[in-house]
Amino acid sequence: MYAQVIVDVPSAQTDRQFDYEIPDNWKSIVQPGMRVVVPFGPRKIQGFVMSISEQSSYEQTKAIADLLDAEPILAEEFLQLGNWLAEETLSFKVSAYQLMIPAALRTKVKKQLKANEIESLPTHLKSLFDQGKVYQWDELIKEGASVLSDVQAEVKKGTLEVEYVVIEKGKTKTQRLVQLNMSLDQALSLLTKRANKQIELVHILSKQPGPISIQALVEEGQTTRASIKPLREKGIIKEVDQEVYRDPLSGLQFERTDPLKLTNQQQQVVDQVNPCIKKEEHDVFLLHGVTGSGKTEVYLQVIQQALNLQKEAIMLVPEISLTPQMVNRFKGRFGSEVAVLHSGLSMGEKYDEWRKIKRKEVKVVVGARSAIFAPFDRLGMIIIDEEHETSYKQEENPRYHARDVAIWRAQYHQCPVILGSATPLLETYARAKKEVYQLLTLDERVQNRKMPEVHIVDMREELREGNRSMFSSVLFEKLKDRVAKGEQSVLFLNRRGHSTFVMCRDCGYVATCESCDISLTYHRSQNRLKCHYCGHEESMPRTCKSCGSEHIRFFGSGTQKVEEELTRVLPEARVIRMDVDTTRRKGSHERLLSAFEKKQADILLGTQMIAKGLDFPAITLVGVLAADSMLHIPDFRSAERTFQLLEQVSGRAGRHELSGEVVIQSYSPEHYSIDLVKAHDYQAFFQTEMNQRKFGQYPPYVYMTLITISHQELMKVIDVSETVVAFLRRELSTETTVLGPVSSPLARIKDRYRYQCMIKYKNEPKLRKVLIEIREHYQRELNKGLQLTIDLQPYLFT
Repeated sequence: MYAQVIVDVPSAQTDRQFDYEIPDNWKSIVQPGMRVVVPFGPRKIQGFVMSISEQSSYEQTKAIADLLDAEPILAEEFLQLGNWLAEETLSFKVSAYQLMIPAALRTKVKKQLKANEIESLPTHLKSLFDQGKVYQWDELIKEGASVLSDVQAEVKKGTLEVEYVVIEKGKTKTQRLVQLNMSLDQALSLLTKRANKQIELVHILSKQPGPISIQALVEEGQTTRASIKPLREKGIIKEVDQEVYRDPLSGLQFERTDPLKLTNQQQQVVDQVNPCIKKEEHDVFLLHGVTGSGKTEVYLQVIQQALNLQKEAIMLVPEISLTPQMVNRFKGRFGSEVAVLHSGLSMGEKYDEWRKIKRKEVKVVVGARSAIFAPFDRLGMIIIDEEHETSYKQEENPRYHARDVAIWRAQYHQCPVILGSATPLLETYARAKKEVYQLLTLDERVQNRKMPEVHIVDMREELREGNRSMFSSVLFEKLKDRVAKGEQSVLFLNRRGHSTFVMCRDCGYVATCESCDISLTYHRSQNRLKCHYCGHEESMPRTCKSCGSEHIRFFGSGTQKVEEELTRVLPEARVIRMDVDTTRRKGSHERLLSAFEKKQADILLGTQMIAKGLDFPAITLVGVLAADSMLHIPDFRSAERTFQLLEQVSGRAGRHELSGEVVIQSYSPEHYSIDLVKAHDYQAFFQTEMNQRKFGQYPPYVYMTLITISHQELMKVIDVSETVVAFLRRELSTETTVLGPVSSPLARIKDRYRYQCMIKYKNEPKLRKVLIEIREHYQRELNKGLQLTIDLQPYLFT
């Protein structure tokens, strides 16, 4: 028997199945979806078994070296999904399969040496390999060049042999437990009557249904570990190691909640989705609900319907900042049935959560993009909250969108998908308008609460009136008023750091990154300049590097500078800042939001991570400091992103008893993406933006593909880009538009020059074939520093 294996080498030459012979003792064990260790060239590597056959088309085959799994870790569904995903995103199959397993199950290969004939070795090598010792290659390198050359000579003779060992990264966590090793009477007979504490501990253990931890035993017996030692020495108790899960939510308490009474609109939505779950019918619903309309309660109740039918559910949220409150709600409603998967967990925690799902110990997963691959086999519901968020698109290979994977899995399981948002993507809303998706609407807030009143402030007028502060007079007065009343405010600025750039006022020199074509951002807390693309840091110069002048000034405002200014002009206000810099540490999101919820601060200042998902009763004011910061970037979606962000952040105000207000500061207040936020009018924005897209021929009127080429040498990039574009224009139909090549908006990142070309098309059957030809043509050069990236569904154009 033979196994068809995809090996863990992501390249064009290895992106196919290889036949390996199954040893006789494993013939009844090896199944598709298992990971195996196979010889590949001189080494051994991991592979995924795709299928089993009686015959092989090859004359000579090697045998499988080892099994890594007792049962398949990839079900048939995921084998099919991996094939589809690789084809859909033009990526390698093994890269698609690696997405579906936790990082802990991804293996690494260790190189080591063992002696075949120890007596034949030179004396100085004998001591290294004495008593059959295996020597790690990493350790051998430290011995020096002369030893290495001797080792290589012995490998050629065959006295030493190189071995490649596949090692799994993940390890299960175990806990030391104790239990009685004999009957209660036997145990008591071995103790003296004066050993009161030991007798008490024996009685406690006799009442336990199973082993308990030493800590728990010490606490219940109100004693110390010293009392346990004699019991161990006399053989009365024995220690056992038991596997335990690493719990990312340990120490947190979740208050149990009951389903809320639904509004008429909410009930209509639930009544349309529930029959699909019950009848096992696939459909895609777009839930367009204004902020505060109770979308989360709808999610909870349709998931409950799936659980009632013994099915499972996946709930996707866009990023880690959204998960704390969402996890609270789901844990409060479904308790231990919930697993959590997001980037804030350690490798071990992700591994344990994944195993809970695989072992059917949970029925609901709440998580970010990668949670869409949760290994459920009875899916009854998939929900994508804030479906417009760009974080659902992976920006490295495989470049998949979680929405597309969700729809594929929902079709496989014949269950519904809900895409929820107050500001859906134009493409999504257009599909709903064309009835490709079913449109469900919640256009009223719960309990008929009013949408917040929006004031748009023209900052050009503020400047004319002599106000050079970053706060308009209207916003400043309202902030003071909220602090005095004990109410809370949210301030939103989509820029972290202290200043956007540092410039010399004498010669105009701007401090830029040496490796990227981007200005450095000043971070005052460390007094350093940082590049937000490659991570380069340098200390803040005292004089200009170009002319030596001391007239260096900071321009633009980041969250650090705003926090500083708030402390100066509003010293009585307590401020919590949330951005990438303050949330690096594990658990910092939960800690900062919990402090704000407990009213330990008056103002929450932050970047995009505070714009959505937050629901606090005391927030009555939202201030947006630079509403047009995203409006003028070279991206056809900039107006859409501006409207989405402003509408989402506005929705944080007045969600409960107190009414809310929003102040939006802008230098382009007349732009439709800002002006229409005043009336919370998504429909008007949709129509206006669709007209712009039709005129410019952008999605959803056309499809787009972005090809980015990068290399350390500029002329190489230009040469390859021009060759690629010429080939595309020659091979594709005349109805397809090929734009470029042009320098990318960020022309250099990490010392690599970048060019790009854009393909716009409505129907281009040859496109995939042509793109694969381009990739294969440059395959050899891809190993020599050339990078060629093909994105069939681009969301970022940097």
